[in-house]
Amino acid sequence: MASQTQGIQLLLAAEKRAAEKVAEAKKRKARRLKQAKDEAQEEVEKYRQERENQFKEFEIKHMGSREFFAARIDADTKIKIDEMNKAVIVNKEAVIDQILELVYDIKPELHKNFKAAANKE
Repeated sequence: MASQTQGIQLLLAAEKRAAEKVAEAKKRKARRLKQAKDEAQEEVEKYRQERENQFKEFEIKHMGSREFFAARIDADTKIKIDEMNKAVIVNKEAVIDQILELVYDIKPELHKNFKAAANKE
């Protein structure tokens, strides 16, 4: 009987060691998976950054920089505004004269409805 209990004790100890080894293996696997995931994430980020830099270089090479376009639009806008201001200065007096002429040119006459009513009487 003593050998049976000793055999059971041996089996329990072996089962405990096996469980510890399985637990340790699971921990190692989890660490490896986390490490692989982190490395993959770094690689993806590195690739994304590389592609983004390539795109920026392509954009600058083929289309110029955004600052260049913004400066060009500002310059064009300033030129157009200056042209409009010059046109206002040149035409201002003529437009005022035309408006005043229309305001001062009063022709007093009877309204056509009033004329028709006066003719019927």
